[in-house]
Amino acid sequence: MEILKDIVILLVSIAVIGKGAGWLVDSAARVAERLGTSELVIGLTIVAFGTSAPEFGVTILAALRGMGDISVGNIVGSNIFNLGFILGGTAIVHSLKTSRIVIRRDGFFLLFGAILLSVFLWDLVLSRIEGVILVTLLVLYLIQLYVKKQPLETELTSHGMYWWDPLVLLAGLGMVLIGSHFLVESAVTLARLIGVSDWVIGTTIIAAGTSAPEFATSMAAALKSRYGMSVGNLIGSDIFNLFGVLGLAGILGDLRLGEEARVNLVILSLMVVIVLLFMRTGWIVSRREGVILVLIGLLRWIYSFS
Repeated sequence: MEILKDIVILLVSIAVIGKGAGWLVDSAARVAERLGTSELVIGLTIVAFGTSAPEFGVTILAALRGMGDISVGNIVGSNIFNLGFILGGTAIVHSLKTSRIVIRRDGFFLLFGAILLSVFLWDLVLSRIEGVILVTLLVLYLIQLYVKKQPLETELTSHGMYWWDPLVLLAGLGMVLIGSHFLVESAVTLARLIGVSDWVIGTTIIAAGTSAPEFATSMAAALKSRYGMSVGNLIGSDIFNLFGVLGLAGILGDLRLGEEARVNLVILSLMVVIVLLFMRTGWIVSRREGVILVLIGLLRWIYSFS
């Protein structure tokens, strides 16, 4: 009975987080536009933060409670889930066109981040100084994009700001934070009841739940034939998760991990390499390559629970 209750809480929390993140993205984009913020800044800060809001809420809350495996595991697992299940699943629906910019600019920066994180965490500790380095790199990356005036891979459609948008923004943020609280609580309880480690629950169930906004955005974009938006959304979200969210979590306090982390860090780096290779072959992620990505994601889940 206890397990059933926690499963219900977990599922409701995921739904609340997904809905709250949607409100946060839409209202924040309209507020930012009303304030005269450029589309570049909106896309790479407001929208990126919005789709990463569930990861942000869960990761920061877990970091504040000293749950290093949940905090780091959620980001590593979400990034792998995004590149495997979501990017692969979206490519199965329709082959995704890519470009030199999204590979050379965003893709290689994500690969650099995955490798750097592996180096930082090989001693199974993410220190404050390492968190500062990650956040600093994200800031420099955004500055470089702004200075060079490079185009976004994200399309935004706004119909002007409504008077209630600031309230909706706060409500969305509140839903994400409250949902994150109950998601962490129920997931940790489930992990202990069924004998699964915090790291496994963080990199699988929590990671899948907090990736709901990315899944909804990318799949909707693919169905509307906005293939560049699908790819750009996932790569951009992964960059923000790794450098911004995890960097801030590290700044809040040293995060200590179990040995399970090392294998998943290697898997994340290899997954990014495979995705970049698929994106480069003909400048398209084909349906066949999408199937391969989904299978890799599935095998990683099987390995985690074995």
